[in-house]
Amino acid sequence: MRHLKTPFLILTFFMSAFVYAQHQSFQVEVYGKGDPILLFPGFGCPGTVWEDAVTELSKTNECHVFTFAGFGNVPPIEKPWLPKIKEEIITYISDNNLEQITLIGHSLGGALSLWLGTEIGLDLKNIITVDALPSTGALMMPNFNSEMIVYDNPYNKQLLELSDENFEAMASQMASGMVLNDEKKEIIKDWLVHTDRETYVYGYTDLLKLDLRTDISRITVPVTILAATKPYGLETVKKTNADQYKNLKNYEIKFAEESAHFIMFDQPKWLLEAIKMELN
Repeated sequence: MRHLKTPFLILTFFMSAFVYAQHQSFQVEVYGKGDPILLFPGFGCPGTVWEDAVTELSKTNECHVFTFAGFGNVPPIEKPWLPKIKEEIITYISDNNLEQITLIGHSLGGALSLWLGTEIGLDLKNIITVDALPSTGALMMPNFNSEMIVYDNPYNKQLLELSDENFEAMASQMASGMVLNDEKKEIIKDWLVHTDRETYVYGYTDLLKLDLRTDISRITVPVTILAATKPYGLETVKKTNADQYKNLKNYEIKFAEESAHFIMFDQPKWLLEAIKMELN
């Protein structure tokens, strides 16, 4: 959000409520007025991933746009990374007296939104997840057991020792599979390349370890799941989401056709319409 591309956000910057907040485990930039929306990016991404959506959402809501430690220009923190972020968000909500909150999270940010939804005492209105699952680890590993996920393992060691050139090549390959919009692939790759390396390695370990498939039964607010269908296909995505969300009591799922993981880049109009529908 540092470089505001639209006249509206420029106007918001100078004439409306703009708040910059720096915390140990995240940075927040706030746009607009109204009921609060907390927007969490996916792994390795800064808050600018939500820029186009915030242009519209900030016309009616107060948008709190997060960038987590180790991503963008936010300094890294010591592990455990994800639990610290979650606890400090709870403090941030309390310190700012936020009520009737909508949580919107992409990927990692969606899992974090679900995790916050299991907490008692937060005044949440609803949760919107964007191509996110309660357990990323269970998606990637057969017979998944979160207790087996540890920081000190051969794969993490290999990633930490990877040369900058090889890490960039890996990031480029990853980005190419997460978005269909060719113009955005280089942007995503650059975001990944500029993450703090230990945050990338150990933070992703935290995400893999997080298993909310049972805990989501405690969520009492409505949840909207916006899921991409590429590259696995609609039927596979339907089954995956049905399996992972089966313990969630109150949810609706919508599928973004012709979109890969970054729905905000592949189907931005569809995403915005789906979010606005839930807000209204």
